[in-house]
Amino acid sequence: MAIKIVIGHKGKSKTVEFDVKPLLGKKIGDTFKGELIDMPGYEFEITGGSDNAGFAMRKDVEGSSRKKILAVKGVGLRKKAKGLKQRKTVAGNTIYQGTAAINVKVLKEGKTPLFEEPKEESKESNENKDESSGNENSEEKVEVAAQ
Repeated sequence: MAIKIVIGHKGKSKTVEFDVKPLLGKKIGDTFKGELIDMPGYEFEITGGSDNAGFAMRKDVEGSSRKKILAVKGVGLRKKAKGLKQRKTVAGNTIYQGTAAINVKVLKEGKTPLFEEPKEESKESNENKDESSGNENSEEKVEVAAQ
């Protein structure tokens, strides 16, 4: 079964799909080596996630199943009024077969870059394109004016 892993690093994020088996039983706050998800040299920390029904995982809820909690603030809760307690269904802090996505952050970088730099076209090629299109337009205008 595949799981989406959202990797966050320096304000950027990247989503990869991978098999859930090596991550089963890990909890929010645990670290793991990048070799588990084919990224050698990296080290990641689990920061959160959600299950297959979209319920957010909370660090303070033990286990892998969904639970109804009485919450004042935190993950999976929108604050409606100050001090208001709400009964909410959330997922536990342990990764299991029903986990759909997990969020991780990079603790240690590997040798290969995680985010590839976008390829920029050389300025000369852009200038040549602009000049050729500009020349064609000016020639057409001249021909029209001469007739």
